Amino acid sequence: MNRAFYSDSISHFLDSSSEEIIGILALNNRFSLEQTQRDAWLEEIKILKAVLEAYRENGSIYLEFSIPRMGQRIDAVLLIGSIIFVLEFKVGEKDYNSYAIDQVMDYALDLKNFHETSHEQYIAPILIATNAKHAYTTVSPTPHNDKLLYPIKSNVELLPEVIKDVLKFCDGEVIEKEYWESGHYKPTPTIIEAAKALYFGHSVSEISRNDASAINISRTSEEIYKIIDFSKSERRKSICFVTGVPGAGKTLVGLNIANKYSDDKSELYSVFLSGNGPLVKILIEALTRDKVKRDKEEGIKTKKGVVSRAFKSKIQNVHHFRDEYLVDISKAPIEHVALFDEAQRAWTLEQTSIFMKLKKDTPDFKQSEPEFLISCLDRHKDWAVVVCLVGGGQEINTGEAGISEWIKSIQSSFKDWDVYISSRLTDSEYSAGEALKILNGRSNVIYNDALHLSVSMRSFRAENVSLLVKQTLDLNVDDATSTLKIINPNYPIVITRDLSKAKQWLKGRARGSERYGIVVSSQAERLKPECIFVKSPMDPVHWFLEDKEDVRSSYYLEDVATEFDVQGLELDWVCVTWDADFRFTKNGWQHWSFRGNRWQRINKPERQVYLKNAYRVLLTRARQGMVIVIPSGDKEDHTRPPSFYDSTFDYLKEIGFSEL
Repeated sequence: MNRAFYSDSISHFLDSSSEEIIGILALNNRFSLEQTQRDAWLEEIKILKAVLEAYRENGSIYLEFSIPRMGQRIDAVLLIGSIIFVLEFKVGEKDYNSYAIDQVMDYALDLKNFHETSHEQYIAPILIATNAKHAYTTVSPTPHNDKLLYPIKSNVELLPEVIKDVLKFCDGEVIEKEYWESGHYKPTPTIIEAAKALYFGHSVSEISRNDASAINISRTSEEIYKIIDFSKSERRKSICFVTGVPGAGKTLVGLNIANKYSDDKSELYSVFLSGNGPLVKILIEALTRDKVKRDKEEGIKTKKGVVSRAFKSKIQNVHHFRDEYLVDISKAPIEHVALFDEAQRAWTLEQTSIFMKLKKDTPDFKQSEPEFLISCLDRHKDWAVVVCLVGGGQEINTGEAGISEWIKSIQSSFKDWDVYISSRLTDSEYSAGEALKILNGRSNVIYNDALHLSVSMRSFRAENVSLLVKQTLDLNVDDATSTLKIINPNYPIVITRDLSKAKQWLKGRARGSERYGIVVSSQAERLKPECIFVKSPMDPVHWFLEDKEDVRSSYYLEDVATEFDVQGLELDWVCVTWDADFRFTKNGWQHWSFRGNRWQRINKPERQVYLKNAYRVLLTRARQGMVIVIPSGDKEDHTRPPSFYDSTFDYLKEIGFSEL
């Protein structure tokens, strides 16, 4: 694993001059080397040379160690004895800022969670404020029982004592340099982290797991590259259907391809489209902030508005794309490749017609959204590729067509298009089996196993969470019980009747900047007594991107997100607060909507499916664990009697979820 600008034994480091070390760092640095960076390196090298003399024959050193998932670099990693030391220097700082404490913990967590040969080792994150007068050097492990220590704050004078105390506290076998370096790095970034890393220049293989069970992100991307190249060279028009379990990386595949073909002067220029408004806004804002920050660090003056507009051209709301090509129905898009995220959420003919009539003053619109979107790319005279990224059981809103509408449109209006289909599109959760039959007999239909993403990447602690949720919602008690036993204890799931306990649990589990928050169904209108007002306006951009000091962030546990806000996104730790809109009974699930001052039964099958899928989305957002709150109700409140909640709580207990 060669991920550092500089790596060597501690003895060779001590015997090398500062100029030699700086030279190696500079040669491996692909960015302009500012004087401030050079000075910081010199100061760090000076400090380390003084501190490490006692460990001359006992370790290795790595400077500017890459963390692709985060798009950042650790100042220094030391292997001494049985300990991995993660050092973050704040040269010239007098204080230990909270953001810096989280930063060094995040680095340590990255190694602990994603670097194979660091999983079982003690890891000691140390924050060094070089001009601080005082330091807190207590050595103590976090309560997760995984050999990760709490961040230690140190100034320069006390750093030797800190290293000595850590070595006394921790025991174990000496880490072999070659063994540690040979460990595979298997990150599972959030979609926000992944997007920033991709657009910063990392490859998809660098920021996704590459073990045998999860190679298909790269494999699926490569397969789509081949289809795009073939379509271009043979002047063909093609549509691909890519499937995947929740959290498998469909959006990451789409962003990866859009980033690969991002030159607007190239015939291969592509666009990533999504009907998920919050996701689009969050990605654009996150990428913009990241670009502005990096440019500032490089001494480049950049206007945020200019950067934002550039990203808006690459990542677009599908409805904005649609509206642009309604104006001139003969105009072909600049892009030859369009990637539609969550394609199953495109609108039916009825929903599209209603919208066009009411919002666009187009009363006789006769195309469903899939048919119109394909027709836009069909305007190209030579070639085009449409990639549909398809989630199963993800339709959560009125008028969402499912994937069958795409298939009907292909058969009725685009018979000359080549159709590449994931071999798993026939599975029941995609609701496309019957529709696919109409393609029988077409010679230009190809089924391809490589277009399916089978392993959930969202939770690096448990790959079977989506299966557990499916079994729970499908009332398969025995199967859910078995799956839960497999998941625990790596992925803790607890239930409680007390929201305040749940909040404390979240705060106690999260380390560093691991994000946590409360999610609820958009129909959860009787959580007001729990101080949750689902109709209260919240901005998903602030909720997902702001830090712990911002009251608008998810960390504050005041604003809540619904299935519409969190679909396609994830948090590390989640509190799902379960209202009486979706109730377990001995006859199965009941579906309710609160209107006026009472609950009303939902009888339409499609609305029942939307509500069930809403809970499916909410229950699959957590990467590391979740707490589920089922309120106790109130026998004096006719809208919240305990009977509305008790049966759901008892059902989850029957499966085996532990009570907090």
